[in-house]
Amino acid sequence: MRGPAIKALLDRRFHLGQRGTSVGREGVAGLTAFMAAAYLIVVIPSLLASGGMDRGAATTAAIVVMAAGSLFMGLYGNLPFIVGPGLGGSAILGITLAQTEHIPWPAGLGIALLSGVLFLVMTLTGARTLVMRLVPAPIKLGLGASLGLFIALLGCRDAGMVALNTKSVALSLGDFSQPGPIVALIGLGVAVALQARRLPGAMLAGIVAATLAGIPLGLTVLPSSLVALPRSFQPISFQVDIGSAFSLTALPYLFAFFAGEFFSTLGTTLAVGAKASLTDEHGNLPGIERPFLVDSVMATLGPLIGIPSGTALVESAAGVEAGGRTGLTSTSAALCFLATLLITPLVMAVPRQATAPALILTGLSMFGTIRHLVADEIGDLLPALVMVLVTLVANNFGTGIAAGILAYVLVQILAGRVARVPVGLLILSVPLGYYFYVAATRH
Repeated sequence: MRGPAIKALLDRRFHLGQRGTSVGREGVAGLTAFMAAAYLIVVIPSLLASGGMDRGAATTAAIVVMAAGSLFMGLYGNLPFIVGPGLGGSAILGITLAQTEHIPWPAGLGIALLSGVLFLVMTLTGARTLVMRLVPAPIKLGLGASLGLFIALLGCRDAGMVALNTKSVALSLGDFSQPGPIVALIGLGVAVALQARRLPGAMLAGIVAATLAGIPLGLTVLPSSLVALPRSFQPISFQVDIGSAFSLTALPYLFAFFAGEFFSTLGTTLAVGAKASLTDEHGNLPGIERPFLVDSVMATLGPLIGIPSGTALVESAAGVEAGGRTGLTSTSAALCFLATLLITPLVMAVPRQATAPALILTGLSMFGTIRHLVADEIGDLLPALVMVLVTLVANNFGTGIAAGILAYVLVQILAGRVARVPVGLLILSVPLGYYFYVAATRH
């Protein structure tokens, strides 16, 4: 098939002319979106390895999920959204569940799988609007801020910028003369400089700069071969402990996985869709059921492969900024992700201190959601702040969610506005209250 015939086929398949774009522009946009999200290929496996997973297997699995999800979105949804595992879900599984709560990663995958199944069922039945009404706006905004703070703090700890003071059981500044903080600061400086100039791939460039700086400092150990066949993800695939998801302890984390997937998908599709001029005059995305179905399917299949949660990534905005308007953008990005399977030894050589800048910047950007709260409305502001504060103090995202929901219910009751609280939220507050009581009295 000749070049013009291929272009004509792609135009018909992706409606390029209708959306005012071209094959070349979509290819550049796909490459740009890939560069913006490529840091996740390093960060996600690093987070999961912290919880006991095999990093090589997690690297292969993460790449496969990102390639498959983006390809699915491109061919089925015809939208310029790349799909992959979110930082929030990976941090919950690798850090909160495995390290803090000492819950094995197969059990964490079980919770993530149940969340994905619920998301899929609600997508197929059209029950998303019910969830939107059930969870009040302050909790939605507080979730992003709370998880963002948790991720940023995790990055600071990985870099050695923040340490746990064993005497006071409090956080303190780390030793910035050590290689870890130095490497992280170099990567952070590069990423901030490029991001401020709105250049694509800022996060990835920061990781590369930090990794190179780690060579003379002894943190980065280069592999003997940069190119090799990908590691099998068999050690982590189909290791799901679904039984552990049906427990009271798992409830806040089930909500955390579900809320992260649900609201991340909704926010990303609407925001990025508007940037690509794909939304209507009311700000709605026509055919939003398609990207929702893609994300819910990947959120269900991902844990079976070994990767928790799958969602439309906010890094898709970089591809749209470069001119992406159709599914050819996400399809091109998927091919780029597949190509990285041959350089997994190089990916695994990146030290965790080099990925810290990406965690810090991503976390801080998520914290910005709290600015949308009304400052003089205590019934809205207090629950979100309680969620953030408890997450920080307890170093536990699940405990923060439980505290935020309970604070919202309690504040509304005390203010005489119990009618504003959905019945479902009142019912949910009972087991969450018990969970919070157990978490608070465990020590």
